[in-house]
Amino acid sequence: MERYAGAFEEAVDGTRQQERHYQLLSALQSLVKELPSSFQQRLSYTTLSDLALALLDGTVFEIVQGLLEIQHLTEKSLYNQRLRLQNEHRVLRQALRQKHQEAQQACRPHNLLVLQAAQQREQEAVEHRIREEQRAMDQKIVLELDRKVADQQSTLEKAGVAGFYVTTNPQELTLQMNLLELIRKLQQRGCQAGKAAL
Repeated sequence: MERYAGAFEEAVDGTRQQERHYQLLSALQSLVKELPSSFQQRLSYTTLSDLALALLDGTVFEIVQGLLEIQHLTEKSLYNQRLRLQNEHRVLRQALRQKHQEAQQACRPHNLLVLQAAQQREQEAVEHRIREEQRAMDQKIVLELDRKVADQQSTLEKAGVAGFYVTTNPQELTLQMNLLELIRKLQQRGCQAGKAAL
């Protein structure tokens, strides 16, 4: 008798899973209609069905939320690093201006032109250094964000999420961004439905 009860529960669980799959697939299909037609064409029924299967147990929603939080922390950290560099440059410029003003005030009139030419060269060298440091910082930021994207792609691929693999192809990246947006919209709908049920 227990064997039949277990089989019955498995059948009920399977039916619930199937219903949940259809609900997710239907929601995905309606959300895809909001995307540009070029992306709608690239999201086949099979891809959406596979995505719905990956979303069944809710783990992917948690993974996406975790990746989003990590991304926000990384972006905030990089932004703060760039702000610090900009502030250092501002302080450097102010100190240089102050130094130049003091030197000009202490300078004898017949040496002023020589001093100003030297100060101009120093100013140009500092501005060149600042541009180089900003360029290096911007390159570092881009590389770090590219690494984050590759980490996210790899994590989602390992989680079995359809459409995700490590790539730098702009079209594939845009498609993956659209898939992430679909997942986030489904997650928000799920949260809203959960609140309504309370």
